[in-house]
Amino acid sequence: MTSSDLWTRETAERYDDPDDWVNSPEVTGPVARFLAEVAGGGPALELAIGTGRIGVPLWELGVPVTGIELSRPMVDVLRRKVSAEEIPVVVGDMASAEAPGVGTYSLVYLVYNTIGNLRTQEEQVACFANAARHLAPGGRFLVEVGVPGLRRLPPGSPAIPFDVSPAHLGFDTYDLVTQQAISHHYTREPDGRFRYAPHNFRFVWPSELDLMARLAGMTPEARYAGWDRSEFTSESTSHVSLWRKPE
Repeated sequence: MTSSDLWTRETAERYDDPDDWVNSPEVTGPVARFLAEVAGGGPALELAIGTGRIGVPLWELGVPVTGIELSRPMVDVLRRKVSAEEIPVVVGDMASAEAPGVGTYSLVYLVYNTIGNLRTQEEQVACFANAARHLAPGGRFLVEVGVPGLRRLPPGSPAIPFDVSPAHLGFDTYDLVTQQAISHHYTREPDGRFRYAPHNFRFVWPSELDLMARLAGMTPEARYAGWDRSEFTSESTSHVSLWRKPE
């Protein structure tokens, strides 16, 4: 059984909040275009496809998209946008579930920090192996994830703020021994009260991901600081990384 948090129906219904910047076409459009270019005309598999925030725009660009998603309520929301014939989805754990067309995908991708939903190293390693299993020879695995913000953690401070705005307060807390972390979200409701929603994740370093890829038989191809292909440096707060399955 996966260690991932399981998105509930309530969470799924709120996930596509139009006021959330991550759902805007200005954000999702460049991501979808980047992925379409990397797919090179072949089919793509999205791990943790959710409500289709990225999968649907990518499919609209003409890329055949299949998904794996742990939460049935998230898939139910996705089904309001596209049919099962348009974007097939397997409900299951992205570290082990098998999608139709194993060994034929040009691209397998995992965006928006979702690799951290797998809260053990063993599960994350298995996810890389599962991605490699689905890829065609020469196919690519892409992961977008933040760089752990431990440099921003002052001595004695229990948390790092990542969003402080009138509508939302967000703080990350880290356990440096176990690599377990929690994102604490406090969101203002229309009546002025705050709703608290924690999200558990395992933080992981770029070098650790490279080793997971090597264990899965893939080699590093590129690492960028963002979807604009800007240079990844020691000051980057996130990265988009690509590994390739041998021909």
